[in-house]
Amino acid sequence: MNIIPFPARLEWPALLARPVQRSDQIEQVVAPILEQVRRNGDRALQELSLKFDHVDLSEQGLVLEEADLANAQAHLSEDLKAAIRQASENIRTFHEAQRQPVEKIETMPGVTCWRKSVGIEKVGLYIPGGTAPLFSTVLMLGIPAQLAGCREVILCTPSNHPAILFAAHLVGIRRVFRVGGAQAIAAMAYGTETVPQVYKIFGPGNQYVTAAKMLVAKEGIAIDMPAGPSEVAVYADDTAIPAFVAADLLSQAEHGIDSQVLLVSTSKKLIMNTNLVLTTQTENLPRRDIAVRAIANSKAILVESEDEAIDLLNQYAAEHLILSVENAEAVAERIVNAGSIFLGNYTPESAGDYASGTNHTLPTNGFARAYSGVSLDSFVKKITIQSITPDGLQRLGKTIEAMADAESLQAHKHAVSIRLASIE
Repeated sequence: MNIIPFPARLEWPALLARPVQRSDQIEQVVAPILEQVRRNGDRALQELSLKFDHVDLSEQGLVLEEADLANAQAHLSEDLKAAIRQASENIRTFHEAQRQPVEKIETMPGVTCWRKSVGIEKVGLYIPGGTAPLFSTVLMLGIPAQLAGCREVILCTPSNHPAILFAAHLVGIRRVFRVGGAQAIAAMAYGTETVPQVYKIFGPGNQYVTAAKMLVAKEGIAIDMPAGPSEVAVYADDTAIPAFVAADLLSQAEHGIDSQVLLVSTSKKLIMNTNLVLTTQTENLPRRDIAVRAIANSKAILVESEDEAIDLLNQYAAEHLILSVENAEAVAERIVNAGSIFLGNYTPESAGDYASGTNHTLPTNGFARAYSGVSLDSFVKKITIQSITPDGLQRLGKTIEAMADAESLQAHKHAVSIRLASIE
């Protein structure tokens, strides 16, 4: 790791800057793919899947049948199936508690307002293929979609991994399409002869998938959030265990060479010991080459005080923030910018990634300053409702008339006046 002792605050923006994404160049590649799918539908999906993924959909078929999903469990160990079911239960429990009962509010006598949650009718989930089968993301997206009551939930993935198919079947997804990349995002955004159009698209992906999501969002298709490389920040003091801290940093670094890894501490000893352990732990990783390259670009920042550490962390706005400090819960109360927070020495990021219950689809690239992670609310719309009695309109009418008159909107005023006249 690159150790930076006591940087001045003026240096923080440069130290905390994420790598610049050449989005303009990527969009130039992605835009023609979107247009090709818009124009040619299934035929474009076949051509693009053959070109980019070397998959012949004319032979394998675009649709994964329900029997394929149901039979996937035969290819998994009992231990893995039990683990997926346990994670599913925890995720369901946490997200189900996010339901909000309808509460009618009488803002003044005779004037009642309330709000109801309605599931987005059609949502699309994207699960990448890549080097790791992200079946956990199927749970993170499929379960809140199911709880929200989304009428149609589809899933696109270039992977046939049985754990992905098993997880999809477990959470009630029955429409799965064997397509990936930017062309999968286009299929869900525009619809094809086989893949239905959806109203909102969720899920991670590489820079091309991310660019595709951002481009279709400009056309009115909702997406979960902007995304960049995954990231973790660890704030540790002398009560932290260096081996645990190193393990947390590496669990993020193995995602990809562009993963962002940051260690912040008031203890030089902790930083040095963690750096030593990193070398040892890295040797045993199957994805060692990826982790080593990510760690080589990572930073360990030594700060003077807890206050300085908190200010720096709030400025960074990490996707994952681990607080391995003595007073972790008190520090967490002072964190205002983070996707998800993990408290103490025995709460690894891996818990949130898989099975504790919280959602692992989180804002990256500093977007935690303004965005929340995926939750039940991500899959619903909030519709407000109001009801006014004649007595209520008599009480409220003059207020509405005065405001409409001041804005020179006489028809608005008349809609109230004509009713008041009928009551009188």
